[in-house]
Formats: sequence, C-alpha cells, structure tokens
Amino acid sequence: MAAVDLTTHPGHLARRLQQAHYLLWNTMVSEEITSPQFAVLNALVAEPGLDQRTVGERVGLDRSTIAEVVARLGRRGLLDKVRDPQDGRRFLLRLTGDGLRIHGRLALRTARMNQVFLAPLSAEEQARFFELIRRVSDAAEELRDPGQPLVPQP
Repeated sequence: MAAVDLTTHPGHLARRLQQAHYLLWNTMVSEEITSPQFAVLNALVAEPGLDQRTVGERVGLDRSTIAEVVARLGRRGLLDKVRDPQDGRRFLLRLTGDGLRIHGRLALRTARMNQVFLAPLSAEEQARFFELIRRVSDAAEELRDPGQPLVPQP
C-alpha cells in the first residue's frame, strides 16, 4: 500500500495550523491565558451576563470544557458567577475588573499575533481563507448535534 498524501487531509492540516497558532499564542499573547479562555473573556465583553451554556455555544466549547474554563477563570479572579434572579438554578457570568483589564491587554496582542499568523496571505486571500474556514467550522459544529447523523444521508 502506498503512503497517503497528508497535504490533502484536512485534519492533518488543521493540526499543523493549530500547532502554529499555539506557538504564536504562547510567544505573542500569553502563557497564562489560553486561547479558549480568551474566547470566553471576549464573549463576556461582547455580552456580559450570559450563562455558562450560552457562552460555551458562542465560543464552540462543549459542556465539560466550558465548565473547566469557567472554573479556571473564576479561580484566577477574572470572572464571577452570579445567580440569575429569574431562575435561581442558573448562574450568569460577569468579568471582574481584572478580567476586563486582561481582556483589553490580550485583545491588542491577539491582533498583532493574527497579523503574523496571516502574513503569508494577501488581504484578498485572508478574506477567502476566513470565508472557507468558517464554512467548514460551521458545518463541523452541526456534527455535535446528537440528532444529526454523522454521515449525510443520500
């Protein structure tokens, strides 16, 4: 059997892309706050007072991952959980002053990191890249729906 050309495998290329992102994130943005943690901070800057489930949906994290990210950010004093006055079983999330300051600092760093990350592409290529990767990412999100079959039916 012949070797497979991994440059035609999206999972292989996505992993390589993730490795590059991880390296740039750790060197240019933060070694303490992870990219998913920043995404949660960012979601709460955009929409303060969301519940944990909704934040997870907004940033594409599953239930167990969002729970761990929220717990870590809470332990670091970057967000608070406040009981929802309309539904006592639900908690709403709000950034603390430290959380807002960290987000502001990291937002500037992520902008610089993205410039480096996307430098090999022209402005037009960057726009096309985002369009395509969003389309694939959105389709992949649908695979999480337990009611959806993993393989499209003919």
